Amino acid sequence: MQSGRDVLSRAIRGQRSRLIAGSLLGAGHQAGEALVPVLVGLAIDQAVAGASWSRLLVWLAVLAVVYFGLSFSYRFGARAGERAATEAAHDLRSAIVARVLHPGGGADRDRLPGELTGIATEDARRVGMVLLAVLTGIAGFTGLAVASVVLLTTSVQLGLIVLVGTPALLWLGHLLSKPLERRSAVEQESAAHASGVAADLVSGLRVLKGLGAEQAAVERYRHTSRTSLAATLRAARAEALQNGVVIALTGAFIALLALAGGTLAANGTITLGQLVSAVGLALFLQGPLYMLAWVNTELAQGRASAARVAALLSAPPAVTGTGTELPAQVKGALRLRGVTHGGLRELDLDIVAGELVGVAATDPAAATALLHCLGRHGDPESGTIELDGVPLREVDPALLRQAVLVAEHDAVLFEGTVADNGGTPEALDAAGAADLSPETPVGERGGSLSGGQRQRVALARALDARRPVLVLHDPTSAVDAVTEARIAESVRRLRHGQTTVVVTTSPALLSAADRVLLLDGGRVADDASHADLLQRNADYRKAVLA
Repeated sequence: MQSGRDVLSRAIRGQRSRLIAGSLLGAGHQAGEALVPVLVGLAIDQAVAGASWSRLLVWLAVLAVVYFGLSFSYRFGARAGERAATEAAHDLRSAIVARVLHPGGGADRDRLPGELTGIATEDARRVGMVLLAVLTGIAGFTGLAVASVVLLTTSVQLGLIVLVGTPALLWLGHLLSKPLERRSAVEQESAAHASGVAADLVSGLRVLKGLGAEQAAVERYRHTSRTSLAATLRAARAEALQNGVVIALTGAFIALLALAGGTLAANGTITLGQLVSAVGLALFLQGPLYMLAWVNTELAQGRASAARVAALLSAPPAVTGTGTELPAQVKGALRLRGVTHGGLRELDLDIVAGELVGVAATDPAAATALLHCLGRHGDPESGTIELDGVPLREVDPALLRQAVLVAEHDAVLFEGTVADNGGTPEALDAAGAADLSPETPVGERGGSLSGGQRQRVALARALDARRPVLVLHDPTSAVDAVTEARIAESVRRLRHGQTTVVVTTSPALLSAADRVLLLDGGRVADDASHADLLQRNADYRKAVLA
């Protein structure tokens, strides 16, 4: 079980070299910035006060070298930090996507798609920003350390003010970051939930319109959005309070330091050049202190995001295996005994290897449950499912996916071309999509294609995979009857000798099957050819002809 700290440690370890390089360069930049007022003070005492042009030119040359060095350090240090943050977020995003796509599933349990997207984008980015915050914090501490040493050398009193005041300010900033961390976590959860609800509503917009439920959907999203907005405002108020208090206290601290330096100069304890250095260092200290306040904010948000990422990466898989191997040559014989799951009740059925079987269900829940079990998106509540005599529970999900493909009714296409989606000319022809060339562009989620075209390309992709066992769910519901009949014969021809299960109520597809199983009440109620079932079974006629 991973924790948020594990996620942060992983991100830091993965970018250690860039983080070290960036930290050294950032520290060099801050050290150079701190030395600038010191060098100006020395120039005043040794050159300006003594009216020595030669010494003034020397000190100006030294300042030029320091400015070149700190400019170089800032440029390449910032570059290393941004690169480390970006690549850490990318690596984490890759790990999140790998977990979501793991054959064992389970990552999407109790999470909407929008929540997964939020974790993979915004939360991964915030964790990556922790690396930049660490680099910035090291640079800020370096600037404080150099300034403290110089001030102690100039005046013990000034140095002590910095050494005592700085930890107090940092401790206060840490205390103020705690409510921000809590509210940031709530804000991210609420925003992710709102995104998930919005994505679900958009994907189901046509259904909502058909049901006349647009207003209810709008009200649901409006409520979720208001909750998210309230959480965001609370987090913003916490961040504003932290920044405001830290900035005010920092200003008071700098003013106190400048007052102490002026008093010492008036008493003759320090020289004019030392006073200029002290005032310059007091102004310089605003930078590191503001940097450390920003670091506190980023760390608070990064810890909250890391906890969400850790929860996703640690989500247990929905299905596992015991290491049992499938035969080297999978024949495709399926055997179900006493399977109870969802709409299935003590289901027993046998499918011979190489058979084309149609499955018609009087209850859509039974069909969905059968697909769920055959694709092993989850194991049945009871009973066993075997492939060539091997229980599916014992097979690694990744190996099972190489033998069994369940092509869902609502398969998603990827942006690109038909060829990118697995549409070879032979598969396209078999799927009745010969009118589409492999180079036909496909928009996001297949948006540039019609419903029938999307369905036929998805079918072509499933056929082209050439798995020993192929399970199709209503693959032709969006095409005309003539095309459907042609697809049925093509599927039979292309899948000859391979096990194919078609879960549908389409007469054209069922008539092409070797035999048809009627599921009623979660069990096999009848088993015969399509023609025989039409003649003798009223429930079957109602299911496929209604």
